[in-house]
Amino acid sequence: MNNVIAGFSKFSKEEKINWIAKEYFLNPQEAITTLKNYWNSDENLQKLHDEFIENTISNFYIPLGVAPNFLINGKYYTVPMAIEESSVVAAASKAAKFWSTRGGFKASVIDTEKIGQVHFIFKGDHSKLADFFNQIKSKFFIETENITKNMQKRGGGILDIILKDKTHLIPNYFQLHATFETIDSMGANFINSCLEQFAKILKEEAQVHESFSETEKDIQVVMSILSNYVPNCIVRAEVSCPINELEEKHISDPTAFAERFVQAVTIAEVEPFRAVTHNKGIMNGIDAVVLATGNDFRAIEAGIHAYASRNGHYSSLSHAKIENNIFTFWLEVPLALGTVGGLTSLHPLVKLSLDMLEKPSAKELMQIVAVAGLAQNFAALRSLTTTGIQDGHMKMHLNNILNQFMATEEERVLIRKHFKHHVVSHSAVVDYIENIRK
Repeated sequence: MNNVIAGFSKFSKEEKINWIAKEYFLNPQEAITTLKNYWNSDENLQKLHDEFIENTISNFYIPLGVAPNFLINGKYYTVPMAIEESSVVAAASKAAKFWSTRGGFKASVIDTEKIGQVHFIFKGDHSKLADFFNQIKSKFFIETENITKNMQKRGGGILDIILKDKTHLIPNYFQLHATFETIDSMGANFINSCLEQFAKILKEEAQVHESFSETEKDIQVVMSILSNYVPNCIVRAEVSCPINELEEKHISDPTAFAERFVQAVTIAEVEPFRAVTHNKGIMNGIDAVVLATGNDFRAIEAGIHAYASRNGHYSSLSHAKIENNIFTFWLEVPLALGTVGGLTSLHPLVKLSLDMLEKPSAKELMQIVAVAGLAQNFAALRSLTTTGIQDGHMKMHLNNILNQFMATEEERVLIRKHFKHHVVSHSAVVDYIENIRK
């Protein structure tokens, strides 16, 4: 491609696909066929998906699986998980079944506070700005009532607004730091609408404030935006049992297992290189449920990883201990989730997933998601401290390798039989396929 294309967004979907196929592919028709193979045969459903984003050309499918047997606060759930990585759903299911006979998972929401900020520049007397803010603070609440009234009816709204002096970081930099309760909605549009109104009020009131000089009246709003870092929107998930109850097929010495497990978690608490992979395993579970329920996994990821660094270095999100012969494993994570609004009322599979979870509130979904992360982490650490991570993962990955080499059913039978007793690796599977095809 040599030229910038003008007016691409105005092309029809067919025109976009034809242009892409012609510009980028040696076999344009093959590219067109591939893209159209993933269109939904239901035209109305395809139109719905087309309108989720811009310049849509097809659908990119990710498997939707389920992990049954999750006992959370005395109630059983079958948890939907949208993810493409082998062994994640199997690991979550195995951990869920393991803990279902040992008291299940306990989960609790510690707080649900969400945050938004108006970032602005004020060149003047700091004390005069503080007095000005205190004088007009009530207007931020009064003049946003048209935005907040429906949220207030549901028990939410603006919790508080404070002025933050950040001039030690950037000259003349201040914030309006606002906290919100959005009940069962994710609340992004609600929060951003409130913040933009705050910014308007701030600028207008400054213009007529008698104590300000002309320079001080010229408040420069840089931006008004919610924060995806929500350190006061926290959920805790936990499992515990007497050490002797940890015994199972791969855990013949439960005391030694519990001690190794705690050591593994402790390493992730102090070693960032391990902590990143450790927390990635937690996010395998969290992201899969967040995606299946129509929430924003990018926002969740950003907020959780910031939380993992809150003490000055990146550390494990989960923790483990042994006290009085009781093994306890837990995590606390920030999760700003919603069960109304956004994709939750539009995407058919999101609605199905939420129905499968029996229409949870946002708080209940926070608990389910945190538990999925803890279950995934437990499964990974159990493998790492017993059989090793590759044993189970590569056996699950075997299907991907077989599909890559388009193995026949007869070949699959032979290959699976062989690798019941041999280590699965990509090269070993490829070698075996080549041997049986000779």
